[in-house]
Amino acid sequence: MPNYHSEVSRVVGERIRDVRTKVGISQVDLADLSLVHVANLGKIERGLTNPSLATLARIATALDTTLADLVSTVLPEHVPEPDRQITAADLISARAAQRRR
Repeated sequence: MPNYHSEVSRVVGERIRDVRTKVGISQVDLADLSLVHVANLGKIERGLTNPSLATLARIATALDTTLADLVSTVLPEHVPEPDRQITAADLISARAAQRRR
């Protein structure tokens, strides 16, 4: 069983593979068009690595699609819960309370 980088990486990788196969190009062709090493593209499609935003943008452009399309299948349940749940409002309130002391 593969060791996915994250559920988000797996879902995005599957989406990239789906779009690539619908377009009808190989991994080698997509790697060449998007300036990504073919081994890295394979890892991205299998969800074994977390591609940068720039890499995803190059892949989307090469596939004649959008970043939004590549991440459209990511659902809230694919995103891991953070270890700590604090919002920007919580942080601002805490800092304001520290200044008042």
